[in-house]
Amino acid sequence: MKKLYYTSNALLILVLVLLVSCNNQNKTEKNEPKIKAKEHKKIEYKKPASVSYHFEKTKEWLKTNEADSSKASIVYAINRTDKANLAKKDSIVVPEDFSGDLVYYLPFPIHVTALEDVSKVLIFSYPTQTFAAYENGELVYTGPTNMGRKKDQTPTGLFFTNWKAEKTTSTFNDEWDLKWNFNIENKLGVGFHQYELPGYPASHSCLRLLEKDAKYLYKWADEWILKDKENVKVKGTPVIVFGSYNFDGPKPWYDLVKDPKALDISESEIETQVKPFLKQILDNQNIRETDQTTTK
Repeated sequence: MKKLYYTSNALLILVLVLLVSCNNQNKTEKNEPKIKAKEHKKIEYKKPASVSYHFEKTKEWLKTNEADSSKASIVYAINRTDKANLAKKDSIVVPEDFSGDLVYYLPFPIHVTALEDVSKVLIFSYPTQTFAAYENGELVYTGPTNMGRKKDQTPTGLFFTNWKAEKTTSTFNDEWDLKWNFNIENKLGVGFHQYELPGYPASHSCLRLLEKDAKYLYKWADEWILKDKENVKVKGTPVIVFGSYNFDGPKPWYDLVKDPKALDISESEIETQVKPFLKQILDNQNIRETDQTTTK
């Protein structure tokens, strides 16, 4: 009986110890601050049933579709042109299915894991004549561009947005008015802005955009913060320009008719282009975030 009595007491003590331990653990878990995962903007884009393309006579297509602004926007982007210049073309590339969002007709990936720590970055692809704006790895905006012509090619590499102006005059020709201009290379006078898109690289090294796209990026990107008239305290939004264009070949987007994935830019390709600049981008981002915190 004594043996049974001691055994029962031992079991009771063990149960009490376990209960106290669990309670203390729960209290500790409740008191410990929870580490929040970094939130990423997730945009739900509408995917078309299929993506394929064909050539069509421009005049014939415009007769029945010009009034449809959603279709027209997709066709302008695919042909890297604007309304006025599209009408001048004999034939254009047209998708079979217009039911999707623009992101599915242009080459950039919707998500890039390597960019998840980057709050904002703007990327221009010379080979495809398109651009993409990312926030923490998510594609938030994309569109067509016409970059530098053969003898005045747009410089490639990493840049940062600096000053901007709703309207300014070109340094090449004072008769050229540039709307929604955002400079990225102050000494060379290179920037992105609204100007006509003939459907091929035609600029004097700048990055031409449709007006709606130029206006969006004008508001989206950050200006630099100056320490004084001669020194920069914080650089603006990082801009990466990469690749080269075959000026002597057919327009690259013509290849979409044979292969709808011909111009696709993979996530790994973006990672390769960004990797050499990632530390510099994040360092500047930290400076901006610190500056914003201290000035509040």
